[in-house]
Amino acid sequence: MMDLSMWTGRQDVDSAGDTRRLHQVVLPFDAASPGCPTLIGFASDEGVRRNHGRVGAAEGPDAIRRMLANLPAHSIWRLYDAGNITCTDGALEQAQLRLAERVKQVLSQQAFPMVLGGGHEVAYGTFLGIAGHLGEAIRTGQLLIINFDAHFDLREADQGSSGTPFKQIAEWCHQAGIKFNYLCYGISQLGNTPALFARAEELGVHFKLDSEIALGNMVEIERELVEHLATVSNVYLTIDLDVLPAEKAPGVSAPAACGMQLEKVERLIQVIRDSGKLIAADIAECNPTYDRDGLTAKVAARLVHTILQTS
Repeated sequence: MMDLSMWTGRQDVDSAGDTRRLHQVVLPFDAASPGCPTLIGFASDEGVRRNHGRVGAAEGPDAIRRMLANLPAHSIWRLYDAGNITCTDGALEQAQLRLAERVKQVLSQQAFPMVLGGGHEVAYGTFLGIAGHLGEAIRTGQLLIINFDAHFDLREADQGSSGTPFKQIAEWCHQAGIKFNYLCYGISQLGNTPALFARAEELGVHFKLDSEIALGNMVEIERELVEHLATVSNVYLTIDLDVLPAEKAPGVSAPAACGMQLEKVERLIQVIRDSGKLIAADIAECNPTYDRDGLTAKVAARLVHTILQTS
């Protein structure tokens, strides 16, 4: 169930003009109307625990909501909250299936699912929900997965974790006879072993290193992104906050020594959003236990706001 208590904030009743903040436009998802963005929390860090990372991301969804609450609404006229999917018993696979059902439900109402993690194991659940909604259409309208992340998350493991979601998606696509279409921005050369780079090459993954983006021409990078977007009809956007420098996102499982500049992340997100092809998005690894002054949650809320803007 949705907890309305965190949706509080300033009310500028003494000011003229549009003073709406997000806490003033949020409603429970049960009352949703078609086409409106809908938040879904994935309160899990079981995948991070399995991946031997710093746990605490289960508190991330509510931390992001609290930071969202007081932001000016701007072009977000209505926002729905579908509450949290929790994973308190170690049963990650069941939690991912529950998330998939919630994502599918939101999409069935022509609403936009914005999933708040939680560890990056959230990605497999979000993907399953998108695939369930698209059904056979996933074969004719190729789905592009765009991941902002320091890591490929293509690990081999006996169990699913925060390090395996895109390997699991690749296996799902192989079994379904569908092309695995995966594009990554911000990959850290020192955050991935040669074996992971080899696996990415084997799977046909397109990627840009954080160092390439730091030194590269953004006009050219944007042009390449537009070319990728032109080949598909649907895009799933997933963001691991550890793609950002540690000074911007200290509250993650694996803080980045270098990372990708926030301004460049935002610019590419805007290009993706403005394509009109974005079907769902999630944001992962916000860990309040290790955050500093709520900075990581603030950055996460800023990115969510950027995704949900309509102009």
